[in-house]
Amino acid sequence: MSRRLLLLLGDQLDLSHPALQQLDRQRDHILLAELHQEASYVPHNKLKIALIFSAMRHFAAELREQGFYLYYYDYVETKDNWASFSQLLNHQLNLHDYAQLWLIEPGEYRLQAQYKHWQGNLPLPVQQFPSHNFIFSRTQMHQWFAAHPQPRMEHFYQWARQQTGLLMESGRPIGGKYNFDKQNRRPWSPTEQVPTPRAFRSDKLTQEVLHLVSQEFSDNPGKLEHFNYAVCREQALLALDDFIQNRLAKFGDYQDALADNQPAVFHSLLSVYINLGLLSPLDVCQQAQQAYQQGHAPLNAVEGFIRQILGWREYVRGLYWFMGEDYAQGNYLQAERALPDWFWHAKVQMRCMQQAIGNSLHRAYAHHIQRLMVIGNFCLLAGLDVRSVCTWYLAVYVDAFEWVELPNTLGMALYADGGILASKPYAASGNYLHKMGNHCQHCPYSPKQTTGLRACPYNALYWQFIDTHQQAFAAHPRMALMVAQWQKKSHSEQNAIRDWAGKLLTNLDRL
Repeated sequence: MSRRLLLLLGDQLDLSHPALQQLDRQRDHILLAELHQEASYVPHNKLKIALIFSAMRHFAAELREQGFYLYYYDYVETKDNWASFSQLLNHQLNLHDYAQLWLIEPGEYRLQAQYKHWQGNLPLPVQQFPSHNFIFSRTQMHQWFAAHPQPRMEHFYQWARQQTGLLMESGRPIGGKYNFDKQNRRPWSPTEQVPTPRAFRSDKLTQEVLHLVSQEFSDNPGKLEHFNYAVCREQALLALDDFIQNRLAKFGDYQDALADNQPAVFHSLLSVYINLGLLSPLDVCQQAQQAYQQGHAPLNAVEGFIRQILGWREYVRGLYWFMGEDYAQGNYLQAERALPDWFWHAKVQMRCMQQAIGNSLHRAYAHHIQRLMVIGNFCLLAGLDVRSVCTWYLAVYVDAFEWVELPNTLGMALYADGGILASKPYAASGNYLHKMGNHCQHCPYSPKQTTGLRACPYNALYWQFIDTHQQAFAAHPRMALMVAQWQKKSHSEQNAIRDWAGKLLTNLDRL
């Protein structure tokens, strides 16, 4: 009997994938496993591990219901026997005489290296299928990047809109332009009432996973009492419908807002479901478009939401694979300062950082402005070690996989690629954070002061950053103005800022 084995990963939970549809359910086998190596290569958030394991177990149950022949290895079984995919695969190949191994493109280089090794060393043919988690293939993305010496996301996004027809009419963007971002920068209004996102109760399978994670990963960040995720496609679709019906309409207005004790604001919370394969990115975009067509959400909200998926998500994944493994070594600004300890416990006085890091650690979530302009901005200004920051981002967020985390952190937040992804460093003083939210009114530091015990640390660190890198930015079209402003300050003011910034950097753990 000519039997095939399909290896599935925890972020390939898509029953519609062509590889699954081509299997012979009476003959072929599927391999799915909870591996120690995958759960521990960084200190993943407990909530992330629990969600992936629970989603895998629910997916396995669905596969069996549909008649697939499945080998499922849980964490307890694999922990002391097969730490890696290579070890488990060798075990599985000894159980049966397989004629072919089928794989689906992984999302990360470290797994692709294993796949490449198998293709050259296993005693059977290996076939790799394209990923089904994206709108464009790796080949399409490579061709686009190769054709654009300065591959800006906005240019890609316009191309992607043209290719998909999303928010297009007769070859032109609906509303006369592709981007309505200028309408999506409203600061937070304390009178706004945010609908509570739909939560899902844990069934027996999930409860078993939560107990496992609490026992096996007790030292990892995350509080399991916050677990309320969708764990299967049916629930993920309900979460999508909840966002479309209750939060999409105001998503655009407040997508950049910072609200005290409102970590999600009007954001969708759908990224992890798309990343795991439970939701199709194109389907999600089409449903948002339908909400606009039916008059349920304004154009600025729908365009802004679609841009995050069709634009940023596709773009950063394409950049990740186009740039190659060496991209992870980038450190353009030579940032090497150690992370303060409070990155792992959130006991910090800065209110915006306390909220953003606290939610990141305890709830495995922060929205994109918290990740970029609160945490990332601080890391950039303080010159925190690039690799340590990237590891932290990969560890704490429920939706973090390297293909999306690395470009967003190393390139967008830290400017460590020297401007390949971002056209400028995303550096800002405390004034930006004060303008976009209401954290400052609950903070012991003042955004109006640059030096002194009550001064917002972002202020002196911002000017110290400009001072340190003024040679690199003096001719930069978007940074030269700030360099000029720094140079216009008196020597006494410059020295005062340098001195205070130096004290802040020496005492980061005490902020």
